[in-house]
Amino acid sequence: MSCAINSAVIPDSSYEAARQARVPGFCKEELVEKQRVFVLPGEIAIARKPAVIATLLGSCVSICLYSPQEKCGGMNHFLLPSGSDQSMENKYGDVSTNNLIRHMAKFVPDKSKLKAKVYGGGSVVGHLSAAGFDIGKRNIEMALSVLREHGIRITDQQTGGFNGRKIFFDNITGNVEVRIIEKSELTSQMEEKKKDLAARRTRVLIVDDSSTVRDILKSALMSDPGIHVVGEAKDAFEARNMILELDPDVITLDIIMPKLDGVSFLKKLMVHYPKPIIIVSSVAQRGSALRARSEEIGAVGVVDKEDLKLYEGLDTVKGVLLPKVKLAAERVVRKRPAADVKDI
Repeated sequence: MSCAINSAVIPDSSYEAARQARVPGFCKEELVEKQRVFVLPGEIAIARKPAVIATLLGSCVSICLYSPQEKCGGMNHFLLPSGSDQSMENKYGDVSTNNLIRHMAKFVPDKSKLKAKVYGGGSVVGHLSAAGFDIGKRNIEMALSVLREHGIRITDQQTGGFNGRKIFFDNITGNVEVRIIEKSELTSQMEEKKKDLAARRTRVLIVDDSSTVRDILKSALMSDPGIHVVGEAKDAFEARNMILELDPDVITLDIIMPKLDGVSFLKKLMVHYPKPIIIVSSVAQRGSALRARSEEIGAVGVVDKEDLKLYEGLDTVKGVLLPKVKLAAERVVRKRPAADVKDI
């Protein structure tokens, strides 16, 4: 038995070939004994023979649908509550859940015999939740709504929270093993940082010995309402004091400066007071040794001033620099041992 979803027909004999071909949104209705199947986002798997169907969830949601009497079960995995992209329709909760129920009905026509278990929908991307885009919550609501429309009883629900989940569904017994995925320290720090940035403007310090360049960079950066230039320094010594006083989120740093060059200052910062630093310098061309050294020491971005077309208006400066500053602000930069950067 096979089924078609998104115009992809998967014969029983070519399940592995289809898996390797990554056919989007496929549904498999016949699996070998105790087959282990991993369901990717936008896919549905249905099994009548013993199988363990597994998936990995963050803000996505999976519904495990099964019938104890008919010994049949299936699972979906969707990313968004609804949408219109027909090339992969099963990534949407409304379509995916209705398709899962429709295909299960081939083997269990009486929907009163079906039971459902719902998992996932975690707020694993904290800054999106804080900004009002809680995809996980909306995915959960969609799953529950469609199941209610069909009158299908929910026997277990483990949704929400702030962690991902691995789930393992036994289609014959209906048992589901849920393993919580603990966040790494770095992931937690990045999420906290993103959440913090979502509630305020990104603070930027400009370090360059040219007042003209500082003015141009400041005008370009301040054109974005989400960015605030908190200070300007003409050399590393002024910058050091401003960093301690103003605690910027991102620093733009020239290399050729009086008193202390930018690369030497970058080393000191990475050892003593690491910050996301974008090198903005005319001697940091692509392929140059200084560019490579800056990246190796720990700069999160490097921009050649020639690429900014500084004296031809702000459009190019904004187009190149603004995205880099926003990405840099989300980075978590760790201290480096002095010995690691000494000979770079």
